[in-house]
Amino acid sequence: MFNQPTVSNKAFAGPAAGERNIMRRIKADLACKWRIAKKHKMQYLFIMPYLVIFVAFTVVPVVMSMCLSFTYFNILEFPRFIGLQNYFRLFVDDRIFIKSLANTIMFAVVTGPVSYMIALFMAWLINDIPRTLRVIVTVLLYAPSLAGGMTNIFRIFFSSDATGYLNAILLKWGIINEPIKYLENPDYIVPIVIFVILWGSLGTQFLSFIAGLQGIDRQYYEAGAVDGITNRWQELWYVTLPLMKPQLLFGAVISITGSFNIGSVVTGLTGTISADYSAHTVVLHLQDYGTTKFEMGYASAIATVLFIIMISSNMAVRKLINKVGE
Repeated sequence: MFNQPTVSNKAFAGPAAGERNIMRRIKADLACKWRIAKKHKMQYLFIMPYLVIFVAFTVVPVVMSMCLSFTYFNILEFPRFIGLQNYFRLFVDDRIFIKSLANTIMFAVVTGPVSYMIALFMAWLINDIPRTLRVIVTVLLYAPSLAGGMTNIFRIFFSSDATGYLNAILLKWGIINEPIKYLENPDYIVPIVIFVILWGSLGTQFLSFIAGLQGIDRQYYEAGAVDGITNRWQELWYVTLPLMKPQLLFGAVISITGSFNIGSVVTGLTGTISADYSAHTVVLHLQDYGTTKFEMGYASAIATVLFIIMISSNMAVRKLINKVGE
Protein backbone atom coordinates (compact mmCIF):
# COMPACT_ATOMS: atom_id res chain seq x y z
CA MET A 1 0.00 0.00 0.00
CA PHE A 2 1.06 3.48 -0.73
CA ASN A 3 1.59 5.74 2.23
CA GLN A 4 -1.09 8.40 2.41
CA PRO A 5 0.31 11.90 2.84
CA THR A 6 -0.43 13.24 6.27
CA VAL A 7 -1.89 16.72 6.62
CA SER A 8 -0.97 18.68 9.69
CA ASN A 9 -3.77 19.90 11.91
CA LYS A 10 -2.15 23.32 11.76
CA ALA A 11 -3.27 23.65 8.14
CA PHE A 12 -6.87 23.55 9.29
CA ALA A 13 -6.23 25.57 12.39
CA GLY A 14 -4.39 28.28 10.46
CA PRO A 15 -7.35 30.58 9.55
CA ALA A 16 -8.94 30.14 12.95
CA ALA A 17 -5.64 30.88 14.66
CA GLY A 18 -5.18 33.95 12.49
CA GLU A 19 -8.63 35.22 13.46
CA ARG A 20 -7.84 34.64 17.11
CA ASN A 21 -4.61 36.62 16.73
CA ILE A 22 -6.51 39.47 15.10
CA MET A 23 -9.09 39.45 17.90
CA ARG A 24 -6.34 39.46 20.51
CA ARG A 25 -4.68 42.47 18.83
CA ILE A 26 -8.01 44.30 18.68
CA LYS A 27 -8.68 43.61 22.35
CA ALA A 28 -5.16 44.73 23.28
CA ASP A 29 -5.58 47.91 21.24
CA LEU A 30 -8.94 48.66 22.87
CA ALA A 31 -7.47 47.99 26.32
CA CYS A 32 -4.60 50.38 25.57
CA LYS A 33 -7.00 53.09 24.40
CA TRP A 34 -9.16 52.54 27.48
CA ARG A 35 -6.13 53.01 29.72
CA ILE A 36 -5.24 56.23 27.89
CA ALA A 37 -8.84 57.44 28.24
CA LYS A 38 -8.82 56.70 31.97
CA LYS A 39 -5.53 58.52 32.32
CA HIS A 40 -6.95 61.64 30.62
CA LYS A 41 -10.49 61.34 31.98
CA MET A 42 -10.55 64.93 33.24
CA GLN A 43 -9.78 66.28 29.77
CA TYR A 44 -12.57 64.17 28.29
CA LEU A 45 -14.89 65.35 31.05
CA PHE A 46 -14.23 68.99 30.16
CA ILE A 47 -14.95 68.47 26.44
CA MET A 48 -18.02 66.32 27.11
CA PRO A 49 -20.56 69.23 27.16
CA TYR A 50 -19.35 70.49 23.78
CA LEU A 51 -19.27 66.94 22.40
CA VAL A 52 -22.85 66.27 23.49
CA ILE A 53 -24.08 69.56 22.00
CA PHE A 54 -22.12 68.97 18.77
CA VAL A 55 -23.53 65.48 18.32
CA ALA A 56 -27.08 66.47 19.25
CA PHE A 57 -27.32 69.63 17.16
CA THR A 58 -24.86 68.97 14.29
CA VAL A 59 -24.17 65.30 13.68
CA VAL A 60 -27.70 64.01 14.32
CA PRO A 61 -29.43 66.67 12.14
CA VAL A 62 -26.99 66.04 9.28
CA VAL A 63 -27.60 62.28 9.43
CA MET A 64 -31.37 62.80 9.66
CA SER A 65 -31.27 65.18 6.69
CA MET A 66 -29.39 62.62 4.61
CA CYS A 67 -31.94 59.95 5.51
CA LEU A 68 -34.91 62.22 4.77
CA SER A 69 -33.44 63.11 1.37
CA PHE A 70 -34.51 59.65 0.17
CA THR A 71 -38.12 60.19 1.25
CA TYR A 72 -41.19 62.23 0.48
CA PHE A 73 -41.94 64.16 3.66
CA ASN A 74 -44.37 67.06 3.94
CA ILE A 75 -44.35 67.29 7.77
CA LEU A 76 -48.01 66.24 8.00
CA GLU A 77 -47.49 62.67 6.82
CA PHE A 78 -44.97 60.07 7.88
CA PRO A 79 -41.89 60.05 5.57
CA ARG A 80 -42.33 57.73 2.58
CA PHE A 81 -39.22 56.19 0.99
CA ILE A 82 -38.86 57.14 -2.69
CA GLY A 83 -35.20 56.31 -3.34
CA LEU A 84 -33.25 58.73 -5.55
CA GLN A 85 -36.27 60.56 -6.96
CA ASN A 86 -35.46 63.79 -5.12
CA TYR A 87 -31.94 63.81 -6.57
CA PHE A 88 -33.16 63.06 -10.11
CA ARG A 89 -35.66 65.88 -9.72
CA LEU A 90 -32.89 68.22 -8.55
CA PHE A 91 -30.49 67.68 -11.42
CA VAL A 92 -32.95 66.86 -14.22
CA ASP A 93 -36.19 68.79 -13.68
CA ASP A 94 -35.35 71.69 -11.37
CA ARG A 95 -33.85 74.43 -13.56
CA ILE A 96 -33.95 76.94 -10.70
CA PHE A 97 -31.78 74.64 -8.59
CA ILE A 98 -29.24 74.34 -11.42
CA LYS A 99 -29.13 78.12 -11.72
CA SER A 100 -28.88 78.58 -7.95
CA LEU A 101 -26.08 76.00 -7.83
CA ALA A 102 -24.18 77.87 -10.55
CA ASN A 103 -24.72 81.17 -8.71
CA THR A 104 -23.56 79.65 -5.41
CA ILE A 105 -20.38 78.24 -6.95
CA MET A 106 -19.73 81.58 -8.69
CA PHE A 107 -20.19 83.51 -5.43
CA ALA A 108 -18.01 81.02 -3.56
CA VAL A 109 -15.21 81.13 -6.14
CA VAL A 110 -15.21 84.94 -6.24
CA THR A 111 -15.92 85.95 -2.65
CA GLY A 112 -14.30 83.02 -0.78
CA PRO A 113 -10.66 83.31 -1.94
CA VAL A 114 -10.83 87.10 -2.29
CA SER A 115 -12.19 87.66 1.23
CA TYR A 116 -9.69 85.12 2.59
CA MET A 117 -6.74 86.88 0.94
CA ILE A 118 -7.99 90.32 1.98
CA ALA A 119 -8.28 89.21 5.61
CA LEU A 120 -4.83 87.60 5.57
CA PHE A 121 -3.17 90.54 3.82
CA MET A 122 -4.74 93.16 6.10
CA ALA A 123 -3.80 91.16 9.22
CA TRP A 124 -0.22 90.80 7.97
CA LEU A 125 -0.10 94.50 7.01
CA ILE A 126 -1.11 95.84 10.43
CA ASN A 127 0.71 93.21 12.48
CA ASP A 128 3.88 95.26 13.04
CA ILE A 129 2.34 98.64 13.79
CA PRO A 130 2.22 99.88 17.43
CA ARG A 131 -0.22 98.04 19.67
CA THR A 132 -2.63 100.92 20.35
CA LEU A 133 -2.87 101.87 16.69
CA ARG A 134 -3.23 98.19 15.73
CA VAL A 135 -6.21 97.78 18.07
CA ILE A 136 -7.91 100.86 16.61
CA VAL A 137 -7.36 99.72 13.01
CA THR A 138 -8.56 96.20 13.86
CA VAL A 139 -11.80 97.54 15.32
CA LEU A 140 -12.37 99.77 12.28
CA LEU A 141 -11.79 96.90 9.85
CA TYR A 142 -13.81 94.39 11.85
CA ALA A 143 -16.76 96.72 12.52
CA PRO A 144 -18.54 96.19 9.13
CA SER A 145 -18.89 92.47 9.82
CA LEU A 146 -20.68 93.28 13.09
CA ALA A 147 -23.19 95.61 11.48
CA GLY A 148 -26.37 93.56 11.39
CA GLY A 149 -28.20 96.19 9.34
CA MET A 150 -25.45 96.54 6.75
CA THR A 151 -27.62 95.17 3.95
CA ASN A 152 -30.36 97.67 4.83
CA ILE A 153 -27.87 100.51 4.47
CA PHE A 154 -26.74 99.27 1.06
CA ARG A 155 -30.34 98.68 -0.01
CA ILE A 156 -31.00 102.38 0.63
CA PHE A 157 -27.72 103.31 -1.07
CA PHE A 158 -28.65 101.35 -4.23
CA SER A 159 -32.35 102.21 -4.09
CA SER A 160 -34.04 102.29 -7.49
CA ASP A 161 -35.67 105.70 -7.09
CA ALA A 162 -34.19 109.19 -6.92
CA THR A 163 -33.95 109.01 -3.12
CA GLY A 164 -31.28 106.32 -3.33
CA TYR A 165 -27.92 107.76 -2.41
CA LEU A 166 -26.12 106.54 -5.54
CA ASN A 167 -28.89 107.65 -7.90
CA ALA A 168 -29.13 111.03 -6.14
CA ILE A 169 -25.39 111.63 -6.51
CA LEU A 170 -25.31 110.59 -10.17
CA LEU A 171 -28.40 112.71 -10.97
CA LYS A 172 -26.90 115.72 -9.19
CA TRP A 173 -23.67 115.41 -11.12
CA GLY A 174 -25.54 114.98 -14.40
CA ILE A 175 -24.05 111.56 -15.12
CA ILE A 176 -27.50 109.96 -15.57
CA ASN A 177 -30.86 111.42 -16.62
CA GLU A 178 -33.14 109.04 -14.73
CA PRO A 179 -32.74 106.70 -11.75
CA ILE A 180 -31.22 103.31 -12.42
CA LYS A 181 -32.99 100.27 -10.97
CA TYR A 182 -29.89 98.63 -9.56
CA LEU A 183 -31.61 95.97 -7.45
CA GLU A 184 -34.14 95.05 -10.14
CA ASN A 185 -31.71 94.66 -13.02
CA PRO A 186 -29.89 91.28 -13.28
CA ASP A 187 -26.87 93.03 -14.77
CA TYR A 188 -26.33 95.00 -11.54
CA ILE A 189 -27.54 92.60 -8.84
CA VAL A 190 -24.64 90.12 -8.89
CA PRO A 191 -21.83 92.75 -8.75
CA ILE A 192 -23.66 94.56 -5.94
CA VAL A 193 -24.06 91.35 -3.91
CA ILE A 194 -20.36 90.54 -4.36
CA PHE A 195 -19.40 94.09 -3.33
CA VAL A 196 -21.53 93.96 -0.16
CA ILE A 197 -20.16 90.52 0.79
CA LEU A 198 -16.56 91.66 0.36
CA TRP A 199 -17.28 94.87 2.28
CA GLY A 200 -18.08 92.86 5.40
CA SER A 201 -15.60 90.06 4.76
CA LEU A 202 -13.10 91.00 7.52
CA GLY A 203 -14.78 88.92 10.18
CA THR A 204 -13.73 86.08 12.47
CA GLN A 205 -11.03 84.82 10.10
CA PHE A 206 -9.42 88.29 10.21
CA LEU A 207 -9.20 88.13 14.01
CA SER A 208 -7.81 84.58 13.90
CA PHE A 209 -5.07 85.68 11.49
CA ILE A 210 -4.09 88.56 13.76
CA ALA A 211 -3.97 86.19 16.75
CA GLY A 212 -1.80 83.76 14.77
CA LEU A 213 0.60 86.48 13.69
CA GLN A 214 0.91 87.82 17.22
CA GLY A 215 1.68 84.34 18.54
CA ILE A 216 4.79 83.81 16.39
CA ASP A 217 8.04 84.09 18.31
CA ARG A 218 10.50 86.61 16.83
CA GLN A 219 13.34 84.10 17.12
CA TYR A 220 11.97 82.23 14.09
CA TYR A 221 12.44 85.31 11.94
CA GLU A 222 15.98 85.73 13.24
CA ALA A 223 16.70 82.09 12.43
CA GLY A 224 15.23 82.60 8.96
CA ALA A 225 17.49 85.61 8.37
CA VAL A 226 20.49 83.45 9.29
CA ASP A 227 19.32 80.78 6.82
CA GLY A 228 19.21 83.27 3.93
CA ILE A 229 15.75 84.89 3.98
CA THR A 230 16.30 88.39 2.58
CA ASN A 231 12.86 90.04 2.21
CA ARG A 232 9.41 90.09 3.79
CA TRP A 233 7.78 87.98 1.06
CA GLN A 234 10.22 85.10 1.68
CA GLU A 235 9.69 85.63 5.40
CA LEU A 236 5.92 85.38 4.88
CA TRP A 237 6.08 82.19 2.79
CA TYR A 238 8.80 80.24 4.61
CA VAL A 239 8.28 81.39 8.22
CA THR A 240 4.99 83.13 8.91
CA LEU A 241 2.51 81.00 6.96
CA PRO A 242 3.91 77.57 8.01
CA LEU A 243 3.68 78.65 11.67
CA MET A 244 0.10 79.84 11.12
CA LYS A 245 -1.34 76.66 9.59
CA PRO A 246 -3.94 76.14 12.36
CA GLN A 247 -5.22 79.70 11.92
CA LEU A 248 -5.07 79.40 8.13
CA LEU A 249 -7.14 76.23 8.26
CA PHE A 250 -9.65 77.79 10.65
CA GLY A 251 -9.94 80.85 8.42
CA ALA A 252 -10.42 78.61 5.37
CA VAL A 253 -13.27 76.72 7.06
CA ILE A 254 -14.94 80.01 8.02
CA SER A 255 -14.45 81.37 4.50
CA ILE A 256 -15.85 78.24 2.81
CA THR A 257 -18.83 78.12 5.14
CA GLY A 258 -19.59 81.79 4.59
CA SER A 259 -19.14 81.72 0.81
CA PHE A 260 -21.47 78.73 0.33
CA ASN A 261 -23.97 80.04 2.88
CA ILE A 262 -24.80 83.25 1.06
CA GLY A 263 -28.47 84.01 1.46
CA SER A 264 -29.21 86.75 3.95
CA VAL A 265 -27.28 89.35 1.94
CA VAL A 266 -29.31 88.56 -1.18
CA THR A 267 -32.66 88.65 0.63
CA GLY A 268 -31.67 91.85 2.43
CA LEU A 269 -30.92 93.56 -0.88
CA THR A 270 -33.44 92.11 -3.32
CA GLY A 271 -36.05 90.33 -1.24
CA THR A 272 -36.83 86.61 -1.26
CA ILE A 273 -36.59 86.22 -5.04
CA SER A 274 -34.14 88.30 -7.07
CA ALA A 275 -34.95 89.43 -10.60
CA ASP A 276 -34.75 86.50 -13.03
CA TYR A 277 -33.22 84.47 -10.16
CA SER A 278 -29.95 86.20 -11.04
CA ALA A 279 -28.66 86.04 -7.44
CA HIS A 280 -30.64 83.01 -6.25
CA THR A 281 -28.46 80.62 -4.23
CA VAL A 282 -28.76 77.05 -2.99
CA VAL A 283 -29.44 78.28 0.55
CA LEU A 284 -32.38 80.39 -0.67
CA HIS A 285 -33.67 77.44 -2.70
CA LEU A 286 -33.39 75.28 0.41
CA GLN A 287 -35.28 77.82 2.51
CA ASP A 288 -37.97 78.10 -0.15
CA TYR A 289 -38.74 74.37 -0.13
CA GLY A 290 -38.11 73.84 3.58
CA THR A 291 -39.90 76.80 5.17
CA THR A 292 -42.41 77.87 2.52
CA LYS A 293 -43.44 74.78 0.57
CA PHE A 294 -42.70 72.35 3.43
CA GLU A 295 -41.27 69.70 1.10
CA MET A 296 -38.81 68.52 3.71
CA GLY A 297 -37.59 65.48 1.78
CA TYR A 298 -36.71 67.59 -1.23
CA ALA A 299 -35.20 70.30 0.97
CA SER A 300 -33.08 67.62 2.69
CA ALA A 301 -31.76 66.53 -0.72
CA ILE A 302 -30.76 70.13 -1.46
CA ALA A 303 -29.06 70.39 1.94
CA THR A 304 -27.20 67.11 1.35
CA VAL A 305 -25.84 68.29 -2.00
CA LEU A 306 -24.69 71.55 -0.43
CA PHE A 307 -23.09 69.65 2.46
CA ILE A 308 -21.15 67.37 0.08
CA ILE A 309 -19.90 70.38 -1.92
CA MET A 310 -18.75 72.17 1.24
CA ILE A 311 -16.97 69.08 2.62
CA SER A 312 -15.23 68.48 -0.73
CA SER A 313 -14.11 72.11 -0.90
CA ASN A 314 -12.87 71.93 2.68
CA MET A 315 -10.76 68.83 1.93
CA ALA A 316 -9.28 70.44 -1.19
CA VAL A 317 -8.37 73.62 0.69
CA ARG A 318 -6.86 71.57 3.53
CA LYS A 319 -4.51 69.89 1.04
CA LEU A 320 -3.49 73.26 -0.39
CA ILE A 321 -2.76 74.71 3.05
CA ASN A 322 -0.65 71.68 3.98
CA LYS A 323 1.63 72.58 1.04
CA VAL A 324 2.31 76.09 2.35
CA GLY A 325 6.01 76.66 2.89
CA GLU A 326 7.13 73.66 0.83
